[in-house]
Amino acid sequence: MSHQELQDKLTEFDLGLEFSEEPSQYLTLNVSKENLHFLMKKLKSDIDLSFDYAFCITGMDWGETLGVIYHLESTVHRHNLVVKVQTEDRENPTLDSVHDIWATAEFHELEVYDFFGIKFNNHPKLRRLFLTPEWSGYPLRKDYVDTANMIIK
Repeated sequence: MSHQELQDKLTEFDLGLEFSEEPSQYLTLNVSKENLHFLMKKLKSDIDLSFDYAFCITGMDWGETLGVIYHLESTVHRHNLVVKVQTEDRENPTLDSVHDIWATAEFHELEVYDFFGIKFNNHPKLRRLFLTPEWSGYPLRKDYVDTANMIIK
């Protein structure tokens, strides 16, 4: 499917998706956190889309918002998609887990939680993955300060 054909198909879902205007190898869209799980389920189950592989899930700090970027692939149709979701709540950021859709997401969500502090609703065992349980803060946030380990020039 071409980017335009994918965009036309996704527009049919009527979820208020916003598509990126920037040229890219992948069609990129933004979805609200309320529609995230529903969209992801449709992306995998719709026979014309069949996004069966979540090959990269990463956290992001855009300054005022935190979020997650999902890189998806259909191994059946050989097309790709990037889905971005954001939350403005930096004190208690939460998003729905997609581990029930793609098993690979379970590990990626642990990593995002560990480094960005984004909690995933319905995750089976949300915990620190790389950092120790007593670690304070989330080191990949832009506002994170660690005076003991930072090198300041």
